[in-house]
Amino acid sequence: MDDIGSLEVRWIRGFTNKSIEFVDNETVCYTCGINICFLNLETKKLNVLQSPGRGVGALTANGSNGTFAFSEEKLSPSIFVYIFPELQLKNELKGAAQLDYTSLTLSTGGPYLGCCSSLPDHTITVWNWENAEPICTQPHAGQDVTSLVFNPLNWLQLCALGSTSLTVWSIQKSASFHVLKPSVIELPTTDGFFVERLVPTSHTVSDKLPYFSLEMPPSAISGLKAERIVTKLCTKARLTPCAICWTPTSKLFVGCVEGFLLLVDPESLSVSVIFNPTTSDAIRELRQSNFRGLTLDRNGLIAVGKEGVVHCLQIKVTQIDITQTWTLEEPVTTVMYSPDYETLLFSSNTGQVYVLNSSRSDEIVKLPDVLSGNFVAAALSHTDKNICVSVTDSGALQLWSADGVCLGSLSLQAEVTSLACCPIAQYAAVGTASGNVLFVDLNGQQQPRLVHRVHLYHTPVDQLVFDQEGHYLLTGASDSYIYVLDARPSKTFSVIGYTVVPGPVLSLSTQCIRDSEQVKVVVCTGLELTVLSLHTRKRSGPDCVDRHGCLSTLVLKVSRYEVPHPLESCVLGLSEVFAYCQKRNSLQRFELPQDTDSLSSEQVVQLKPEQEVRGHPLSPASLSLSAHQLWLASVGRDGLLLIRETASMERHIELQCHSCRLGGVRSVTFSADSQTLLTAGFKDGSLVCTDLRIKGTDAGKVNEAQKYSRSMNHFLKTIFNTENPVLIDLPEWGQGTVEPEESEAGGGADTVDVTEQDESYNSLLSAPPSHPTWLESRREAVIKEDNEQYSETKKNLRKPIKELRDDIQEMMRENENLPDIERLEQQEFNLDVEEQRRLEATVEQEVTRVRNEIELEISAKRYISDVLRRECWDSKTVKGKATKAFYSKQQVRNYPLKERTDKEVEDLHRVQNMRKIEMAACTLQQSGLKKSSNTTRVKEAEQGEEGHDAESAAVTGSCSAQLGCSNPYVYDQFCLQTTEQRINQIILLQDVIYRVKTAFNADFEQKVQELNRVKDRDRQIREIMLELDVSEELWEPGLTTTVDDSEIKAEKYLTQEQKEEEERKNLEEQKSLAAKRDNVRDRALDDMMDGVRDLKKKDILKMEIPPPEFVLIKPDIQWSEEEKKVSKEYKKKTKDLSEEKEKYKKSMETEMKKLQESKRDATERFDETLTKLFEKKEKCEMAIYKEELTITYLVYSVLVEDEMRNRELELKLKLEKTLAYKAEIREEVKRREEELELFHESYDSAVAEDKVLDKEFRKEFSDVRSHAIDLLYKLFKCRPRVEKMSTQADNSSSLFKEQRLCGSLAPGALGKMLKAMDELDALENAPEGMKIQIWERFCLVRRTKVEIEQKVKVKALTLAEMQAFLQKRRDEDSAAQQEIKNLSDGLESLHREKNRFLTDIMVQVPLKQGQVKVSTTDLTADYTDSVLFNSSVLEKLNTTSRTLGEQTIASMVKCNDCRKGIIQLQWEHRMVGMQIEDTKARGIHMFRLSEKQQDDLKETDRDIHVFKQVCILEKTIAFQEKADLRSVGQRVKSIEQLDKQAAEKAEKNATVEQQLPDRTVTVAERTHIYDASASQENQAAKTEERYQEILYRKNLEDLARAQGDEMAFLWAEVERLRMKNFPSMDQLKYN
Repeated sequence: MDDIGSLEVRWIRGFTNKSIEFVDNETVCYTCGINICFLNLETKKLNVLQSPGRGVGALTANGSNGTFAFSEEKLSPSIFVYIFPELQLKNELKGAAQLDYTSLTLSTGGPYLGCCSSLPDHTITVWNWENAEPICTQPHAGQDVTSLVFNPLNWLQLCALGSTSLTVWSIQKSASFHVLKPSVIELPTTDGFFVERLVPTSHTVSDKLPYFSLEMPPSAISGLKAERIVTKLCTKARLTPCAICWTPTSKLFVGCVEGFLLLVDPESLSVSVIFNPTTSDAIRELRQSNFRGLTLDRNGLIAVGKEGVVHCLQIKVTQIDITQTWTLEEPVTTVMYSPDYETLLFSSNTGQVYVLNSSRSDEIVKLPDVLSGNFVAAALSHTDKNICVSVTDSGALQLWSADGVCLGSLSLQAEVTSLACCPIAQYAAVGTASGNVLFVDLNGQQQPRLVHRVHLYHTPVDQLVFDQEGHYLLTGASDSYIYVLDARPSKTFSVIGYTVVPGPVLSLSTQCIRDSEQVKVVVCTGLELTVLSLHTRKRSGPDCVDRHGCLSTLVLKVSRYEVPHPLESCVLGLSEVFAYCQKRNSLQRFELPQDTDSLSSEQVVQLKPEQEVRGHPLSPASLSLSAHQLWLASVGRDGLLLIRETASMERHIELQCHSCRLGGVRSVTFSADSQTLLTAGFKDGSLVCTDLRIKGTDAGKVNEAQKYSRSMNHFLKTIFNTENPVLIDLPEWGQGTVEPEESEAGGGADTVDVTEQDESYNSLLSAPPSHPTWLESRREAVIKEDNEQYSETKKNLRKPIKELRDDIQEMMRENENLPDIERLEQQEFNLDVEEQRRLEATVEQEVTRVRNEIELEISAKRYISDVLRRECWDSKTVKGKATKAFYSKQQVRNYPLKERTDKEVEDLHRVQNMRKIEMAACTLQQSGLKKSSNTTRVKEAEQGEEGHDAESAAVTGSCSAQLGCSNPYVYDQFCLQTTEQRINQIILLQDVIYRVKTAFNADFEQKVQELNRVKDRDRQIREIMLELDVSEELWEPGLTTTVDDSEIKAEKYLTQEQKEEEERKNLEEQKSLAAKRDNVRDRALDDMMDGVRDLKKKDILKMEIPPPEFVLIKPDIQWSEEEKKVSKEYKKKTKDLSEEKEKYKKSMETEMKKLQESKRDATERFDETLTKLFEKKEKCEMAIYKEELTITYLVYSVLVEDEMRNRELELKLKLEKTLAYKAEIREEVKRREEELELFHESYDSAVAEDKVLDKEFRKEFSDVRSHAIDLLYKLFKCRPRVEKMSTQADNSSSLFKEQRLCGSLAPGALGKMLKAMDELDALENAPEGMKIQIWERFCLVRRTKVEIEQKVKVKALTLAEMQAFLQKRRDEDSAAQQEIKNLSDGLESLHREKNRFLTDIMVQVPLKQGQVKVSTTDLTADYTDSVLFNSSVLEKLNTTSRTLGEQTIASMVKCNDCRKGIIQLQWEHRMVGMQIEDTKARGIHMFRLSEKQQDDLKETDRDIHVFKQVCILEKTIAFQEKADLRSVGQRVKSIEQLDKQAAEKAEKNATVEQQLPDRTVTVAERTHIYDASASQENQAAKTEERYQEILYRKNLEDLARAQGDEMAFLWAEVERLRMKNFPSMDQLKYN
């Protein structure tokens, strides 16, 4: 592939991530793309190492021994270990990681490397990188590990920092065997307090509610594993560690995100809070710090906080003092010291690196060469071969020299998207995401300047390209607009015009044809290629662009070509196009037609690829063509750079220059001489400069490229000399130029009368945006020009429009004064119909939106309403009702009931059938066991049929039998032993509750019927009052509350179905009314009968006899005889009618009174009945609550039994795991014991060899004189002082010093010792007169002795290490044995408690008031200490208590009287004493003499008395001395005997201790044999014992039943003979 040449990396710049490490005292290393950069902080020299694998993952270094290691980025990655500065690969570590490594660390105490892999195994591995062997591995241990750090003092300790945890791993070793053991550090909570770890205990019994069985751990309650439930229950948030630092005392400083500083002791796992930011006395400067980075200093602790503040802390116990503070420009996250603790390094995530050398100065220096950020684009300058330009996504423009030195930078303060360098002046054009094109002057390399800016798009500027001769600058974006700018600074980069292409611009490429004075541009828009031809002479003029800036056909010629597959990138050659197709993943070459003059811009020509070669493994890719058009470069997401010849694209040169994992390569550009390429990574933050080396027969093309470059430079030199001075003279943008700013309209607007608006209102609506583009400004200028040109015409047109507007406004004012019926709507005066329609459409859309929202809300509420109605009303077969009393506030409600489901009915039938079978079997068993009298058998049969009649409330624990609603199949509550029985009992009790509610509802409905009768009487009374025309107010009971429709003010919402139903009812009502109005027959009958067709007696009061007609017309004197007779008959009928009316009225009044009386009686009876119903409701409630309480307990007992089952499974699982773990530990202990025994033999042989050399020394030199032998033996024991010298040297160089058991056993200790022995073996150290042969033989023997001593020391330390390792394993074995014992005890205890819980059930015993004699101090009574007694026993005890109380009171009265007498005597005694004192005061004095004084006074001869006393004392002293000597002798003898016994015991103990291991093994083997042999015998014995217990229990049950029957008979007799019937509980009847 590289037969045509090669690619060599010239320099690399960038900073990929925050990992930066010291590799020696002056050099740091960091990742840059797929390379590792080494920067010397003193010389600023940069070296680069390319990864031998694919990319660079995790990186670590150890500056003490000059090693560094990194992982590669691929599947099954390897770890490479190098040494610095040779950059030599020491080893490649191939581990079991499948995807990646998250962290690496190197140990300072040896060739050890720690690593942590990512998904899916999360394995922590410790390697010996010299041998490339893993010494220990722990899978599934690093789920959230972000950093690993070895203890500098002890490589056997490894700290793993996680995102939420902190773990210290201890490496325990036994010779060559290593094992990792974790120690999880429990961090405090976010408030700084420590909480106890939630450890799942076995089980405890509750003290408050002992009858609620066991208090199970959360894991048994939830059914989850203990580890999971412990994690979930520890809901209190813990501190989040973010930085760690080892101390010289092997402790850990831990910095937390919350601002806490902790000190952790890995040995004791204790954590102490050094700094708590939440306390009131916390240091104010440290409160805002979150300790992002920590490192140890000789003077204290260096801590990095927020906002780039660095503190040096002096910590004394828990007191913190800030000794020094530095402030950096940007926040940093990492801080570290060089190995010699002279240089302090700070780094941030953005790649900013700061260095502080405290020995030289206290000033922090920023390293400018280490820059960060993702490079968006990079380009090589065409005018200066020594400069290249790059821009980052943050808007930083940087200038680089040919050697990769950063010359200067400029912050553009904008998001950058593209870059291009001009060939005729030293400036660069930069495209931004806001649509601006920035022009930056590069003449001042240390300080580039922004000289111009033009706003072209509202979208990002994706493409920027200059033609080869610098005529034009073309821009492209996703909005299909291509702008052509004049590239000359003398024209101030003016925009010439624009054109539009069909689709977003994906790629732009130019080709300048000098002969035809044209610049061809190829535009890639996907499926089309558009070729634009621009004249280089015709750049400006009125015919070049139209008024809006669109390029005309005189300047621009467009050719359109269609390709078979969409293209991503393309470049233009002389007559061909090279393009990349992502769909086919290929590089294609297209030939363009030569004759395009006859083609129109709308005509599309089909193109087919002339050549196609395979592209990059990962697409998409971008292309770049060299200046002489002979080489084609392509880059893709795979990170490869491919160079091909345009004449033959099959061959190519490739170079992996960027990481494919981080997006590959973003852009590539050629230099002017086509010898150098510059690539920018997509997300790896690296910039790579590469040199192209062509070899062989293709080397002539290099000369061709150089020749073309020189010709172009010569051609452009004149233009450059003209334009570049103009560029230099341009002022910096923002200083010498004034940027136009658009004023923004205010946020508020005044309210204008609709009749006073004019065209200014419309002008506000068409206001331009605040930041217009060049095209928008051009269009605005055209509009302004048109307005100025046609201003007179507009004025002439505005006059009639103003008159018309005034007329309309006058009409609108008149319209406001018209009546409502004549007033027009306001929109009818609108002359702008289109605007009106637009507003109406807008309003309609808003109305539709609001309507849809309201409908959705209504639908949601209707759904909730339907659910509530369905669940709480429709599902109830019995609706909820309430009845109130007439004369009181008493109220009774029924029980709303749902219909039983099929499953509930099926379960009830199943349980009842099961109970029938059980009761029948029980009856048969009782009849077979006991042949009793016929009455007993009849009673048993009746019990089988009607069990609830015989069972007592104490047995069932229910009061439902008193209501006649019990279930005959309910279990005896003393017999509920199994879970199935309890579940069946729950179903039966639910049926009892349903029966109680149903029975009460039936009584309730009967009472409700009486209300209907009362309502009927009210209706009759109301009718009578209406007939009698009585206006008295009728008393009505307030039974219900009604709401009239008139009280509801809101409009009722009706659905579409309800509306249709309402319309149908209205139509039917109208039809019925119309039919009634058109009934001719009824009207004829009414006319014929004078409106009275059927005269009823109840209508007599309404009857009136009409007077004769002549009575109203004629006076009395003019009546005829016949008329007089008629008048008399009229008066008679009138009188009779009046009498009838009076009679009927009296009868109606009498009937009304009777109805009122009956109504009053009925309502009173109803109230009495309602009171009885209320009492029954209370009894029903009591029965229901009792049944529900029983159901609750049964449900709870079932749950507790399930929890016990879960707990038992959990304990068994733990026991199995512990047994397996113990078996593994046991095997491990056996293997280590065997290894220790073998190694001990080797150690003994080495010690014996050493002793033999010591003993054989004199024999070896037997030919030497004795005094010389003594001198040689002294020299034989002499050793050089190597250890102290090396220790002093190490202490002077490092803050940390590796702690070792023996200094001579350090790495290379034997070599150092032998080198030191060379000095002792020198001939000048030989004794005088010693022969050379003897001295050489002595030196050889002494050297052999030293080697053997070193070997013995090494073996002794290894032996001690192996013994310690074995002891730890034995301790683990003992702990596992103890855990097994605890789990076994827990299982046994759980079984006992489970059996007790199943047998010691809780029952409900109905007691009458006043019979519970227990303490009621607690809220919940504890009945565990309560005993049920007969009331007679209690009365006897009360009588006894009263008698004893009376006796106590009598004795207290006597004691009181006695106390009064004592007080009286005391008063008299005090009075006598006072009298005595008064007597003494009068002069009577009494002296007290001792017995000795009295004897002395009696003695006559004092000398004889003194002599006797002296003799007695001397005899006593002599006797005591003899006794003391005797006792001392006895004590000495006893001490000698005890010493002899102690010696004998010591010998016996030593013998027993020697025999103890063998006996222990023997006992263990015999115990194992006995357990194995006796298990079957024990099982058989237990089975037989269990069988005997079952027989014995069955016989006892039979005897108990017989005695129960006898007790029942005796109790009946006692009950009949008892005088007082006041039992404490009902009689018990046992089955």
